[in-house]
Amino acid sequence: MATNGQQKRQVNRQQQGQELKKLEKRKPVFVKVDQLKPGTNGHTLIAKVLTSNMVLQKGQAASQQPQQSHIAECLVGDETGTILFTARNDQGRILL
Repeated sequence: MATNGQQKRQVNRQQQGQELKKLEKRKPVFVKVDQLKPGTNGHTLIAKVLTSNMVLQKGQAASQQPQQSHIAECLVGDETGTILFTARNDQGRILL
């Protein structure tokens, strides 16, 4: 028969296992540009940035540390086609 301490340790191990499952990321599934459909998101693809244009850059003074918002429109593509990609914040800074 398990003691109270052993039962607590077993419950803790089960909770840790559940937390690890929550933190695990799915393996990326790469797609080509011609496989994309309008209105979908969460895709992983390898594409070349053909052009990049900053369309919005503004600061927000909502907190003590001002935050910058960046939005850039980028034409990206692969061997199957091109798309207009809207990059926000860190995505936009990387592509510019």
